[in-house]
Amino acid sequence: MAVPKRKQSKQRSRKRRGANQFKAPLLAIDPTDGSPCMRHRVNPKTGTYRGRQVITVEA
Repeated sequence: MAVPKRKQSKQRSRKRRGANQFKAPLLAIDPTDGSPCMRHRVNPKTGTYRGRQVITVEA
């Protein structure tokens, strides 16, 4: 079984753990109705993508 030769420093451990943080999703404002939606995805509220109707949404 492999055993580390030296103790891993606190700074090194914290750098590694800091890279795994959760980030809030970037939201864009839809120009047609002003609702927030994720970029490069169909707007679930209106069913449009890049100005075209892609899916039908029931109200």
